[in-house]
Amino acid sequence: MRYACLIYYDPQTLFGGSPEANAALEGCSTHDETLKASGHFVAGEALELPDGARTVKVREGKASAVDGPFMETKEVLGGFVVIDARDIEEAAEVAATHPLARIGFVEVRPLVDFSTPPPDFSQQA
Repeated sequence: MRYACLIYYDPQTLFGGSPEANAALEGCSTHDETLKASGHFVAGEALELPDGARTVKVREGKASAVDGPFMETKEVLGGFVVIDARDIEEAAEVAATHPLARIGFVEVRPLVDFSTPPPDFSQQA
């Protein structure tokens, strides 16, 4: 099964120059190769900081866009890795090896299998 590992961190911490942050950044340069060697790697990318982003929405047929992220938080989505894993437990173990898990956190989420029916929320209040 495939899982998205969404990597979040506080840019002030990650780019603040501490030895721990510098070690995490250095570890990122080889982590994809480690995942490839173990057979878990599918894809991965780092994202630029959110100050260069745009948030887009369409309401009543009209599109609008604003600069930056929509939510206010210290942590930002900094990148993602898509992995293959046997189950969510193995995926979490693999995510824990990411160097940025020591500075921020990694959310592990199963990717949608479009061959199965979508969730049914029609009966909820």
